[in-house]
Amino acid sequence: MRRGLDHVVHLVRDIDAAGESYDLLGFTVGARNAHPWGTENRIVQLPGFFIELLQITDPSKISAAAPGHVSFGAFNAHFLATCGEGFSMLAFEGTDAAAEKGILDQAGFGGFETVDFSRKAHRPDGLDVEVSFSLAFANDPASPDFSAFICTQHHPENFWSADFQRHANMVSGLKGVVLVADTPVEHQRFLNTLCDVPVLRARDDWYVAQTPRGEIDVMSRPLFTERYGVAAPKGPGLRVAAVRFASSGAEELRRALAARRMVEETIAGMVVVPPRAVAGATLVFEQTESKSA
Repeated sequence: MRRGLDHVVHLVRDIDAAGESYDLLGFTVGARNAHPWGTENRIVQLPGFFIELLQITDPSKISAAAPGHVSFGAFNAHFLATCGEGFSMLAFEGTDAAAEKGILDQAGFGGFETVDFSRKAHRPDGLDVEVSFSLAFANDPASPDFSAFICTQHHPENFWSADFQRHANMVSGLKGVVLVADTPVEHQRFLNTLCDVPVLRARDDWYVAQTPRGEIDVMSRPLFTERYGVAAPKGPGLRVAAVRFASSGAEELRRALAARRMVEETIAGMVVVPPRAVAGATLVFEQTESKSA
């Protein structure tokens, strides 16, 4: 089953400061939510996709990783210590965690127990509701600083909110994510298994997959820097380097961010916000025509 992008985890040291940065970029940022494993998040929603701002708040609750078991908290604690702030995890939309675990296991990229959890969420209308998820984790042995999973939401009607998807920066949706690797072709089968769509060669240092929700670009680190004007995340294997957004207000955003020194240049019709401005993450806004045009 073809799987679109579901969300990306943006790991930060100070979740409220990161929320303020996203607010300055014109995003609507949700309230804090607690996880049972010592982390808290804040959500930036788009239609069908979200950015999960994540902070480790109680290390004493983090369980150690073990064979066959992924520790969400331990992976992110290690990532923060070794890589610093930035995009640490990538999630794909799922419908049946047990079946998706079987697919990952058969392909040689799984071997982990599914993770099931729930938490309370505060809706814009003031109601507290329950949201719950099942996660089927994948492992690319060549990518120790990259974690991916397939995420099934059990009460999506409680999670998604049109009010949270209205943003002052006129972002209307996800364009895609950009991954970097020293040799993109080495990760082709892994990504193809995750999204179940062809990961095709654009050129030797650039592969592309068109998922049902968002594009995945996998490019070499030099090509990423050439294209976006910022340094790519370091490390072996895959890393999530950038998230791309569609916005009819990209040009206005560029002027506002330039005044705050949060952006340097517009590159080929894109507004690129560098990692120094947003807690280690690169955010790319691409101009689209407004619906009224």
